[in-house]
Amino acid sequence: MDTMEIAIFGQPPTVDKLVDEVRQVKEQGFTTFVTPQIFGLDALTALAVAGNHVPGMRLGTGVVPTYRQHPMMMAQQALTVNQAIGGGLLLGIGLSHQIVVEGMWGLSYDKPLRHMREYLAALMPLLNGEQVNAEGETITARGGLEIRTDRPEVVLAALGPKMLQLAGREADGTLTWMVGPRTLESHIVPTIAEAATDAGRPAPQVLVSLPVCLTDSPDEARAAAAKEFAIYGQLPSYRAMLDREGAAGPEDVAIIGTAAEITERLEELQAVGTTSFAANAYGSPEEQQATRQLMVELKG
Repeated sequence: MDTMEIAIFGQPPTVDKLVDEVRQVKEQGFTTFVTPQIFGLDALTALAVAGNHVPGMRLGTGVVPTYRQHPMMMAQQALTVNQAIGGGLLLGIGLSHQIVVEGMWGLSYDKPLRHMREYLAALMPLLNGEQVNAEGETITARGGLEIRTDRPEVVLAALGPKMLQLAGREADGTLTWMVGPRTLESHIVPTIAEAATDAGRPAPQVLVSLPVCLTDSPDEARAAAAKEFAIYGQLPSYRAMLDREGAAGPEDVAIIGTAAEITERLEELQAVGTTSFAANAYGSPEEQQATRQLMVELKG
């Protein structure tokens, strides 16, 4: 791929395995590795360890929920991690979901756009090494931090039009999951790009992640995707993107097939404005290994 970076998305179960994974990814010639923040490892803590052992990688979170910590604490942690790994942190942040924020954490999910707008108003100056004096309806932040390091890149998990506009104005781009090429072309890319242009900001990053399986048994791989990723067909924000794509479920946006078919799908993503593609290999161990090797060959 000439203009679209190929990255790796992974979720090792232990810190030691994450370090090993990042080391292997680097040895294979990739420059970016992204890991989620769900119910396994704390992503930022784990990446601080991995990046300290394996320097020179761009390490991303996909994504850290904002409701769980004050923006000053998020900035403090992110800057600490960026210093620990020698720079190269890609801080992906997002709202998470109402079922998690309210159902599991007992916090209010009221007016999520307001929350993220106020969160970024506090977070971004702190990441830039500036004092902040922000007082919103729900978030107040006053003061500064004494951590000397470059500002991490910040991408916002944004799917709706207003959240995409916010990402274009205030962040470095967006990170998507379970979003297909038609939706990227007609909605995600033009919305965030226009907002960034209107704000006088550089062209935004559009980091796309999807399940990928190199296989000779596509029907089985589709069935596996439908089962493994079923929750993403039920969560409202992802369901809206699948509906927009005309997809019945995650199996319809997963990238499945032969090497030629997968290459064609990635070329389509590049053509609609994807700047980085983070491959989330799934399937049998043999299929995952073959998928990774194909990504090695395609990354250029």
